[in-house]
Amino acid sequence: MLEVPLLEVKAIGKRFPGVIALRDVSLSVNAGEIVALVGENGAGKSTLMKILGGIYQPDEGTIAVKGAPVTIHSVNESLRLGIGFIHQELNVFPNLDVAANVFLGREPRKGGPLQIVDRRRLEADTEVLLKRLGLNISSRTLLSELSIAQKQLVEIAKALSLNTRLLIMDEPTSSLTLTETTRLIEVVKELRAQGVSVIYISHRMGEVTELADRVVVLRDGANAGKLERGEITHDRMVQLMVGRDLAHVHTPKESTAFPDYFIVENLRTRRYPNHANSFAVGQGEILGLSGLVGAGRTGIAQAIFGVTPALGGEIKLEGHSLRLRSSQDAIKRGICLIPEDRRNLGLITAWSVQDNTTLATLSDYARGGMIDFAAEASIAQKMAEKLRVKTPSVAARVSQLSGGNQQKVVLAKWLLQKLKLIIFDEPTRGIDVGAKSEIYELINQLAADGTAVIVISSDLEEILRISDRVAVMHEGRLTGILPRNECSEEAIMRLAVGR
Repeated sequence: MLEVPLLEVKAIGKRFPGVIALRDVSLSVNAGEIVALVGENGAGKSTLMKILGGIYQPDEGTIAVKGAPVTIHSVNESLRLGIGFIHQELNVFPNLDVAANVFLGREPRKGGPLQIVDRRRLEADTEVLLKRLGLNISSRTLLSELSIAQKQLVEIAKALSLNTRLLIMDEPTSSLTLTETTRLIEVVKELRAQGVSVIYISHRMGEVTELADRVVVLRDGANAGKLERGEITHDRMVQLMVGRDLAHVHTPKESTAFPDYFIVENLRTRRYPNHANSFAVGQGEILGLSGLVGAGRTGIAQAIFGVTPALGGEIKLEGHSLRLRSSQDAIKRGICLIPEDRRNLGLITAWSVQDNTTLATLSDYARGGMIDFAAEASIAQKMAEKLRVKTPSVAARVSQLSGGNQQKVVLAKWLLQKLKLIIFDEPTRGIDVGAKSEIYELINQLAADGTAVIVISSDLEEILRISDRVAVMHEGRLTGILPRNECSEEAIMRLAVGR
């Protein structure tokens, strides 16, 4: 006898003015199963989840829970059906303690007509849930004292307190460290073993491969494919998500293929003044820079770029010693930094694609004290086409673009310079898989053209896919540089934790 799915969604359709958000989408989840839902930004994942959460109503299709047809008109109805959500933006109250957050509005009460909160029972019930999740904190701890990962587990405890049978997790590891991510993955596996079903939404293909019993892929608001456990691979998922085979990311080369080109000797930064670090990057080499959050990677990048000048040490490019007291000094030497916070540090989002693209080279379009706007527009258009920036026009505001296209505009600005070294700080954070592949292609092309490249990333899969060598930092100190043939997640993590 076939198992009746815990949740079955059939032929769901949803339209908004001028947009078909979902077309004939189907999905099922069995009890105690992890189903990964993947797709590029705009594929329809969020719309489908909002339908399951009672925020949107479908225009077509049916939803069944344990074989019984249901209509979900509100968030409360979704909760009553045993559907819980863990959103990217956590819904917690920092000034309340853990127990109050878990049972907010549903506190156990005592005292007859007075019905005061039964604090002892509240804390005891919370402790049971925390123990179930392996969270070793007191139920009396204020949420403001917890890490993001701990707050997330409190959110899961809240969902379990509502007898949740299906937990929907939206990019749950996007703000977590590597160690916290590993712990969360273990928690999700434990929930599956306890019979809880999970819909896991993520752009991180490594997590999906490790966790998912099945993968459902959406593309342009429709089902693009389904993969069973034995069929799940990174390349197959990406191919279904984008509807095409993606270009090979990078063919790493041995370090002996690159003569020293950019050299850092005994560099000391403001955050870690007692640690002096040395390394080199070859011409045309991609050096990955890995480590846990707070390891000092961004500080190294900012010192090289002159944003926060180094306290000591020497920087050499093509055999010449450089004095980099400001970012302008670095730019003049052909060094640039693509910052992690692209919206606030890499772009002026209220400006157009054109204005952002030519921002660093505006003087090139000056004629007799006047800007040659036609020439400026022409070069901006050429760069948009070269980098495949998806925009209505170069006159459109950058704020209207997706994260991947914003990152391309930041890169376009620097590609108009004569680059010798480019540093990428978390280049694909918040970017969907198709756009990631295009960013990787651009990085690969820069290296092929002879530019030295440093890529800072907390995504080990990314570091391993794109780097020729990997340098690893721990608490401000460079703990090792791994040649390609010694690179693995385990080797990087050992160095990242200082072992």
